[in-house]
Amino acid sequence: MTPSPTGEGIARCLVVGPYIRIGEARAALARADFSARTPEARLDEATGLARAIDLEVVHTGVVMLSTVRPATYLGKGKVEELAGLVKSLEIELVVMDCALSPVQQRNLEKAWGAKVLDRTGLILEIFGRRAATREGTLQVELAHLTYQKSRLVRSWTHLERQRGGFGFLGGPGETQIETDRRLIQDRIRRIEHELEGVKRTRSLHRTSRKRVPYPIVALVGYTNAGKSTLFNRLTRSGVLAADMLFATLDPTLRSVDLPNGPRVILSDTVGFISDLPTMLVAAFRATLEEVIEADLILHVRDVSHGDTQAQSRDVDKVLDELGIPPEDERILEVWNKIDQLSAEERERLENLAARQAAERRPMLVSAVSGEGLDTLVATISERVARTRVALTVEIDASDGAALSWLHRNGDVLDTATTEAGVTTVHLRVHPSREGQVRAKFGERVHGMAG
Repeated sequence: MTPSPTGEGIARCLVVGPYIRIGEARAALARADFSARTPEARLDEATGLARAIDLEVVHTGVVMLSTVRPATYLGKGKVEELAGLVKSLEIELVVMDCALSPVQQRNLEKAWGAKVLDRTGLILEIFGRRAATREGTLQVELAHLTYQKSRLVRSWTHLERQRGGFGFLGGPGETQIETDRRLIQDRIRRIEHELEGVKRTRSLHRTSRKRVPYPIVALVGYTNAGKSTLFNRLTRSGVLAADMLFATLDPTLRSVDLPNGPRVILSDTVGFISDLPTMLVAAFRATLEEVIEADLILHVRDVSHGDTQAQSRDVDKVLDELGIPPEDERILEVWNKIDQLSAEERERLENLAARQAAERRPMLVSAVSGEGLDTLVATISERVARTRVALTVEIDASDGAALSWLHRNGDVLDTATTEAGVTTVHLRVHPSREGQVRAKFGERVHGMAG
């Protein structure tokens, strides 16, 4: 992979939140809109991102701007003030919670004598450290190189400069920046080729699952909403779950036998975040195809967080980019971390959930204590059952091949054999499989969608 943007041995960090000041009228609207983040909340999140890669945050601060300066993003006076702070606190890295242009990044680094990282670069750094699988590593590197290509921060200067031939025909050869650009572009092409192979493999796995076919239940949500903890509770597995942003990155799939319900494939996906770099959404599109094709989507929300409404809006935005609008009937909201609420706030949320239509009613749970999970599992069973056709098939009790075929092509709920040697099989199948079942067993098939 490309060298880390934060380099080696950087620990002491300054986090700056440079946010545009809005007028009084817009500020009043923002205060009335619970989905609007305050500058302090945005800075807290940026600080959490910095700490997620073990940086020592020694100072943070909000800088309200009336306008963005093309050369340095901040005004001249603020740049000089922060330069003094960087020097006095021996800061090695400054995180700017905004998107900086290559020129702005270079100018700030010169002014402060420290490495500067914008929000996109910081998220890419986190993703680079969290990726564990070959696919995740390739996706992160592709996004990283795409970001770096516009900056060319001399990460490849260990490579020798190529020179042209002698005489009038050879020319001076490539400059270092041209060499860097060509090397990065070559690497991007190789990664894209490798990812195509990964995508084909994932597509084959999806096709093989459809042949079974088990319902897919995908967990989505803002980073640190508790998806992995909930995933572990439902699957009894050991996926990393920690109180940090982007604790897990690579998708994980597990089969789960729901009580009194079908077997499902549960998929834990990467957490979303506000202003997620476009290049990362594109890079992880293959991974997120599990969500696109899911039968049920659990939108896990941390309702104990002060910005839960804003976080929900950001998740809805990413899902919408994937072709899943907020009103999609497959989405079921799971309000997590109710164990961290006060009695009054909990009662308010319970009343709020109860007032919503049954089809859109959120489930209140605590993935840590297990409270509400029985009701959630029952709801999942009921919702995924709707995506299947319920059939009853009568076969000869001695026809083991027929029974095996039904197990392979559907979800067998139960069987009962009469003294006359007839086995009645109750099962659910994907709508695409109903025709095959009826064609194979003819008049011995009974039932209807349900």
